[in-house]
Amino acid sequence: MFTPKPLFAGARVALIAPAGPVPPERFGPAVTAVEELSLEPVIFESCRRAHGYFAGNDQLRADDINAAFADNTIDGIFCIRGGYGAQRLMNLIDWNMIRRHPKVFCGYSDITALHIVLNQQCGLVTYHAPMPSTELYAGVDDYTMSSLKKALFGGKTGELQNPYGMPVKTLVGGCAKGILTGGNLSLVSSSLGTCYEIDTRNRMLFLEDVGEEPYRIDGMLNHLKMAGKFRDCAGILLGSFTDCAAEDPEKSLTLKQVFEELLVPEHKPALMDLACGHSLPSMTLPLGKVIEMNSISGKITVLD
Repeated sequence: MFTPKPLFAGARVALIAPAGPVPPERFGPAVTAVEELSLEPVIFESCRRAHGYFAGNDQLRADDINAAFADNTIDGIFCIRGGYGAQRLMNLIDWNMIRRHPKVFCGYSDITALHIVLNQQCGLVTYHAPMPSTELYAGVDDYTMSSLKKALFGGKTGELQNPYGMPVKTLVGGCAKGILTGGNLSLVSSSLGTCYEIDTRNRMLFLEDVGEEPYRIDGMLNHLKMAGKFRDCAGILLGSFTDCAAEDPEKSLTLKQVFEELLVPEHKPALMDLACGHSLPSMTLPLGKVIEMNSISGKITVLD
């Protein structure tokens, strides 16, 4: 795996919208938030477009991704938001060109689809990170900002720790090591059966989601289970599952019960409540880096 060069004060970063359109009232503050990181934002056309629930048509959004990577004056790429639509771009992106032009790439949620392919096909370390028009535009807490800056400007190595007072919890005890992969559960699950399917063999699988009832989480986890993705992985990290409570709790399992019934029998070291996902505070995760985890002590370390 190739770790891109860290950013620096004055670095030029592309702002692209590979999925949903940017709410107009958030556009200006999102650009300002990037400037306040001492970076020079280069705004690509998809950030200004809307095509139904997309930020422009598929070709436009894919062209922006290709152009941002191909431009040697661009030092990094920020997906300005998630939403829906990145998976529609897979056959329009020049992955071979991207492999020759590695650079910092940040985003999460629907951007999971791009992370998986950038990691697996391009051999590029990428960052599961808060985005300009979803979190950064409104300001974030010190923990979230510190984690983001460490990843962008210093490289993400060393111990990953939750915020004070928010301990991770042991689901299955043990130790494991492997390349970190994953992201949003919905996108990871929907990659199955495609040529862009997630590879979990000997990897540390991170999952999070938002706005899904427990039965939906159950279904997606079971899909991964039947596909052997938990059998193949080295360990499991569960992040934030925000707004995932049942509408009628008396007729539902809890999320913890879902995890216990589907994941515990896999006997893979597993932690839950990692502060990462559709929530604040949230850490930035280096997808593609080697992670070592002791799920008994709750210690997680980025090794290289």
